[in-house]
Amino acid sequence: MAALRLGSLAPAALTPITVTKKCERFNGGVKVVGDGGGDNGFPPFLPKEVEKIKDPFARNLARRIKRLPVQVLPCVNLLRDFMLQSVVHRAADRNHANRSEPHHERELRDIILISVTALATAYILREYRVFGAFIGFCKLKLMSMLFSKLQIGCSEGYIMSSCVQPLIQTDANPVALLHCFDSSCLEWRRAYPLLEEAGLEAWALDVLGWGFSDLGRLPPCNVASKRYHLYQLWKSYIKRPVVLVGPSLGAAVAIDFAVNYPEAVEKLVLINPSVYAEGTGNLAKLPKVVAYAGVSLLKTLPLRLYANLLAFDGIPLSESVDWANVGRLHCHMPWWKEATVNFMVSGGYNVVSQIKQVNQKTLIICGENDKIVSNQLATRLLFELPNASMQRVPDSGHLTHVDKPRHVVKLIADFARAE
Repeated sequence: MAALRLGSLAPAALTPITVTKKCERFNGGVKVVGDGGGDNGFPPFLPKEVEKIKDPFARNLARRIKRLPVQVLPCVNLLRDFMLQSVVHRAADRNHANRSEPHHERELRDIILISVTALATAYILREYRVFGAFIGFCKLKLMSMLFSKLQIGCSEGYIMSSCVQPLIQTDANPVALLHCFDSSCLEWRRAYPLLEEAGLEAWALDVLGWGFSDLGRLPPCNVASKRYHLYQLWKSYIKRPVVLVGPSLGAAVAIDFAVNYPEAVEKLVLINPSVYAEGTGNLAKLPKVVAYAGVSLLKTLPLRLYANLLAFDGIPLSESVDWANVGRLHCHMPWWKEATVNFMVSGGYNVVSQIKQVNQKTLIICGENDKIVSNQLATRLLFELPNASMQRVPDSGHLTHVDKPRHVVKLIADFARAE
């Protein structure tokens, strides 16, 4: 097989992939297995700018992107999960006597205690009208408080969520690929064919608020919403523990998900992990006008070219421009700006306190020439995670899975198959 230059693949890997349109019934609705293709085989929901992309790997993977309906958690299940997590957090906090109970947990506890007492009294006194009215009030109060605190939508509908589905299903647990901040599943354009070549069942997922999902009725795009959306996608389609791969900020997404839903994650692979930032910091306090102006800069070609300059070493300008267009393709989605501002003002990811709660075996992959996340932080993470190992990739920058895909895929495959 030909040697790779910046992740190039053998010509056979460039064979166009035909995506067919196929639907099947489920639960009275329609499960979209393939959205079909528009011009040149691209799904019709992708921005028209996809036609201008020259990278054959990006074009091939773009043709395989699908949208799957992912149901938003029903209110009762969300309340149940929140209550269970509150109990777990309280039990953990008993070891820290000087730590005060979070305000939203105190409020929920107080409402429940008052409600139970009042309802019991009304029932004993046979004040049935009071009983019924109070039940209604408690429902509204509980739901209002819960969703205002967690900022999670309570729609019973679906979000058409973009991803790349595997063509085969194996006996081994699948690999689920996340992406960096403000990116999409196209980030895996050079590694994904190699994962399939290695016989792995791989899902490339778009995190809620980025990528190419249909967010016309904009849901909250904060950390809690991203986590629940990912869980619902896993629960509906993958249904087995995964080897969860998170590059850069995707490592924070992976840690947050693994701690909250350990049953869904067998192992973790963190690539040049950005996990020590304390959320979006002061950006969360910016006025909306300033926030929108700042987010608009993320879409610009000069900023993306500068990011490529930091992330990669020695790529030609023409290739850098094309890669920048791949990286900002999702920015042309009509909801992108609102979703990104929503995430920014919500506070973002802060997983520092969760790192030592990760029980899954973890592999850290570190590009030796990373100019964005210091190798020292990767070493710090290695010692703070309970069960972790680290592999360094020479002559590689921040996006190791893009510029050294064959090396990264071998590390992922070996780690996934190891006992």
